[in-house]
Amino acid sequence: MHVRAALCFHARKKDDPFDTSAVTKADIIDRIATGTGLTKIETEAVVNGFMTCVMDALEEGDGLELRGFGSFRVQHRKARKARNPQTNEEVRIGPRYVPVFKASKDLRKRVDRAMKARKKKERKT
Repeated sequence: MHVRAALCFHARKKDDPFDTSAVTKADIIDRIATGTGLTKIETEAVVNGFMTCVMDALEEGDGLELRGFGSFRVQHRKARKARNPQTNEEVRIGPRYVPVFKASKDLRKRVDRAMKARKKKERKT
């Protein structure tokens, strides 16, 4: 079985253009297990190991680059004032560090092409 073909996702139901369901970790594990011949338990260990490596790198303040996919890094956010929408009360949000993902140029182009093709196909039907 060709791994790339087996790993294709179709998260949205074709008959419901407003379905915003996301691909879950379980979906990813199922697809990788099917495409590679690994058991789901083995695949889950690999996926969990990958996620742990990403989190550990970010906790250390290191960036992580996956060529052709994108990069993860930690970004500092300054303190700021915000407003509680229910009470309209002003609240202070302290400074914090947040993980940030930046998609690679290749990934951005691929997503753009796919979404444009989907929109074009939807308009024809």
